[in-house]
Amino acid sequence: MDQAVHQFSVPFRFPVFFTRNAWHPDNLAFVDTVRRLEPERRHRVLVVIDSHVASATPSLASDIERYFAAHAGSLSLVTAPVIVAGGETVKNDLSHTLFLLKDVNDFGIDRQSFIVAIGGGAVLDMVSFAAAVAHRGIRIIRFPTTVLSQADSGIAVKNGVNLFGKKNFMGTFVPPFAVINDSAFLESLDHRDRICGVVEAVKVAALKDETFYRRIENSASQIASGDLSAIVPVVQRSAELHLAHICGNGDPFELGSARPLDYGHWAAHKLESITTHRLRHGEAVAIGMALDLEYSVRMGFLDRAEADRMLGLLQRIGFALWDEALATKDADGRFALLRGLQEFREHLGGTLHITQLRGIGRPFEVTEMDESVVLESIEALRTRATSRRIGAARLGRR
Repeated sequence: MDQAVHQFSVPFRFPVFFTRNAWHPDNLAFVDTVRRLEPERRHRVLVVIDSHVASATPSLASDIERYFAAHAGSLSLVTAPVIVAGGETVKNDLSHTLFLLKDVNDFGIDRQSFIVAIGGGAVLDMVSFAAAVAHRGIRIIRFPTTVLSQADSGIAVKNGVNLFGKKNFMGTFVPPFAVINDSAFLESLDHRDRICGVVEAVKVAALKDETFYRRIENSASQIASGDLSAIVPVVQRSAELHLAHICGNGDPFELGSARPLDYGHWAAHKLESITTHRLRHGEAVAIGMALDLEYSVRMGFLDRAEADRMLGLLQRIGFALWDEALATKDADGRFALLRGLQEFREHLGGTLHITQLRGIGRPFEVTEMDESVVLESIEALRTRATSRRIGAARLGRR
């Protein structure tokens, strides 16, 4: 049998910028990013804004329009910024994607135009997916606006929407044209959302950088208070580590089964689904990490003292490590969380790969999970939470 085999590669340049007040006319980060390949053109741009961001920053749309007017020689805003629903709602209902694709069609956005997505991780996912499938790919520039998206999800080559009750069931791998992390957006976040995204920094530090982990430990009280002077440097280092992994691990489009950056995520994804997203992604990841830490101790992978160090840091930052959703059972009496293992296996392509830790900076993969030990680990988190509540009550009575 004759066979012809050809091979090609496509290089991607994936710049991530850190700035403040990106939409001030004197800040050239955005216009220079758009012009970097074709400096002489006037570039057509469709801007999409997360409704939560639009509410928290009422001047944003007019600020963007002023920016485009100030740089009219290089930029053309095809219509007033489009507002889309914020939060996981925008990924759960395909009508949001279809309405955005209609805007792409109606305003003549082509493959040489740009779509700008400003928002949290869910909006970035949905808009990036729409950009990826319209005309087989429109240039996308992301402006992550939450701690979580600036530290992790916005710095990624993945996009997607939810379907059949499964997170990111439909999506693609497409690098953004650029990411611009504007720290000014973090100022409008409430305390819960300032804290939420820090868990991804704790995660990547635990996996890859003990020096960074100690920095987080040393600033835990400031982070817990929502102090942005402590949070912003943590966000930047987290983004750098996530980007280095994506660009340097040899598998940016996840053709293999291993997902080292998904530590704690097999449980987190299921907890988000069980709670219908009452738990934020970061809160679910903190519980998922805690569960895997307890599992590692019981399997003999990790010392108890090392696990307690990590569990303690998550609690000092402000994360609850127990939620009643962990104990939810299906109609057949099976723990609902355990179904997350099968869903994660499907997500990975059929072979289970779960990241575990032997210590900070010492990750490894397991290809099976002992469900009885998972259940023991769930009970350990319940006991830990109960002891913590009793201790707090005793302190309150003194």
